[in-house]
Amino acid sequence: NHCHLIQCPINFTAKHSLKYLLTETPGAQSIPEFVCVGFIDDVQFGSWNSRGGEKVEKDWIKFFEDEPQLRQDYISTCSTTHYYFKETIRTLKQHLNQNEGVHVLQRVSGCEWDNETGEVNGYNQYGYDGEDFIAFDLQTATWITSNRQAETTKLKWNTERARLEYNKNFVIYLCPEFLKRHLNYGRSFLEEEILPSVSLLQKTPSSPVSCHATGFYPDRAVMFWRKDGVQLHEGVDPGEILPNNDGTFQMSIDLNVSSVTPEDWQRYDCVFQLAGVNEHIITKLDKTAIRTNWGKTGEFIKLQLDIMKLLTKHFFSSSHACCYC
Repeated sequence: NHCHLIQCPINFTAKHSLKYLLTETPGAQSIPEFVCVGFIDDVQFGSWNSRGGEKVEKDWIKFFEDEPQLRQDYISTCSTTHYYFKETIRTLKQHLNQNEGVHVLQRVSGCEWDNETGEVNGYNQYGYDGEDFIAFDLQTATWITSNRQAETTKLKWNTERARLEYNKNFVIYLCPEFLKRHLNYGRSFLEEEILPSVSLLQKTPSSPVSCHATGFYPDRAVMFWRKDGVQLHEGVDPGEILPNNDGTFQMSIDLNVSSVTPEDWQRYDCVFQLAGVNEHIITKLDKTAIRTNWGKTGEFIKLQLDIMKLLTKHFFSSSHACCYC
C-alpha cells in the first residue's frame, strides 16, 4: 500500500456561496436558447432551460417540495429573464450594427458569505459574445465597464434608479438570506467530507509524474509534493480544482523527475489535504505504483476529466441571479 494517512492540522476559510449562471443564445439549434443554473457552494441544485423546463437535483427535491413558492418564483423569473435577455441581444445588435448571426449574452451573479466573520460579497456581471461587457459595482451602486461597446448600455442602465437600488439590496440582504435558507437545508450533505482516490500517472519515461486525486468533496483542498518532508515550490506544476459530473472534484500536481536519481525517488511523496479532515493522504513516489502507457509496468489508464460543460467564458470563473436583472 503506497498511500497512508497522517494527522496534521490545516486551516481553510469557511465561505459559502450562492451563484447563478445564465446564457441566452437566440437562434441556437443544438442547445436550448436559454439556460439558467443555480449552485450552492459550487454544487448544482437546479436548472431551467427554454426547451426542457426546470430540473431539480435529487438532493434538493424535498427542499423545493417544502418551498413550493420559491420553486415557482425560480421558474417564473427564469422564464421572464429568457425573454428579457432575448430583447437585450436584439437591442445590442442594433446598437453595434451586428448581423443576424448567433450572439451570446451571459450573466453570472450571486453572493459569498463567510460564516466566521459574517462578511458578504456580491456580484452581477454580464458578458457578450465571450467578452466582459458590464458589471454592477456594489461600492458605488452603479454599472461599470471597461468595454467601449458597453458605454451606451452603461449610461442607460445607470438612469434606471429602481433597478440600481434593487441590485444593491439583493446583494446586501436578499442573496445572503436565500443562501442561508439553502444552506440550512443542505448542510448535511453540503458539509459532508469525502476523501479521494489518489493515483500517480506518467505518459512517458521523460514526462513529469502527476499526482492525481479524484472524487473528493468539498472543493476546499490542497495538494503538494514534498522531499524529505519539506514542501517543494520548484519543479512542480499544480493544476486547478475541477468539478466531476457527480458533484465531487478532482485535482492534480506534476513533479518534474528528470533530474531525480533512482535512489532518491523514495525521498519524495505527494500530500493531499481536505478541509475539515485531519487525516491526510500521503502517496510515496514509487515507480511500481505509477500508471503509464509505456514499458511493462502497466497499461495506461486514460483519465476522463468529468468537467461540466461550462455555459460561461473566462469571466464567469470568478460568480438570486435568475432574479437579477
